[in-house]
Amino acid sequence: MHLRTPRGRVALALLGAAVLVLVGPPLLTTGSGTETGTQIPGLRFMVPNTPGGGYDITARTAAKNAEDAGLTHNIEVFNLPGAGGTVGLTRLVGEHGNGKLAMSMGLGVVGAVRSNDAPKTLADTTPIARLTEEQDVVVVAKDSPYKTIDDLIGAWKDNPGKLPVGGGSSPGGPDHLAPMLMARAAGIAPKEVNYIPFDGGGELLASILGNKVAFGVSGVGEYLDQIKAGELRLLAVTGPERVDGLDAPTLQEAGYDVNFTNWRGIVAPPGLAEAERDKLTRLIEELHDSPEWQQSMRQNGWDDAFLTGEKFGDFLKAEDERVVSVLKELGL
Repeated sequence: MHLRTPRGRVALALLGAAVLVLVGPPLLTTGSGTETGTQIPGLRFMVPNTPGGGYDITARTAAKNAEDAGLTHNIEVFNLPGAGGTVGLTRLVGEHGNGKLAMSMGLGVVGAVRSNDAPKTLADTTPIARLTEEQDVVVVAKDSPYKTIDDLIGAWKDNPGKLPVGGGSSPGGPDHLAPMLMARAAGIAPKEVNYIPFDGGGELLASILGNKVAFGVSGVGEYLDQIKAGELRLLAVTGPERVDGLDAPTLQEAGYDVNFTNWRGIVAPPGLAEAERDKLTRLIEELHDSPEWQQSMRQNGWDDAFLTGEKFGDFLKAEDERVVSVLKELGL
């Protein structure tokens, strides 16, 4: 039997160290996010409504895409629903200086702050980025008697109070504003509309499928699978153009003067150190540019609406003013 001498063991150890030096850098840098400084160990994404809604889908998609792109790892996504997103907002603002927490949000939270007279507002947060814009969809259950948008609106005009409409946001949010604008365009007084709010599109879905509401309004990305599977019948979309791959007119095409889109983004707690804010922003910028995220936007019918930092903060302020203006204009 050959015995390895101490000198031989030293030589092998040195050879092994040399091999590690040669192979080490690629293993550490390739797809690890270290080149751009995007690694945030322990990062958590808060979703301020129930699973299955637009904020939830956006957060979970972003987390998976960021991990698949090697930008960071093990992002925890958790739900903290309540009061149209303002429960989560209050929690976020209370996490002063926490650079490992971010919240998925959008126009619905802007409206909920106003309608719930929330103690904290988006002005109390650190704006990170607006990510996407998307149209709302007007949908009914597959066995609904309403085959077209004209069928629905005709019945709605005859008796607005007896045709409840469900939305995945509080009054002032996108799924509330869109049907109110529809009503006005159809000659229905918005105050006569029987609007039933749900805490996200996931909660709303069961009520549409169970015919608990006459129709529902929510984001296209939330119900794309159910529409394609034939569980929901799509009657119209609220934006300026038809959605690729979906056979439904815009409300404007159908003769109703409505042009409405929703958006979603990311905010963080107040009081972040500059380095923490910059790293979180850099992570979202790298995510936005990744093939994984670009593919997800196409699959979900989301339009790119990327905006970061102070520009996003200015946009949030303008959106708050817009919500107040529209609610006043509608007499709500």
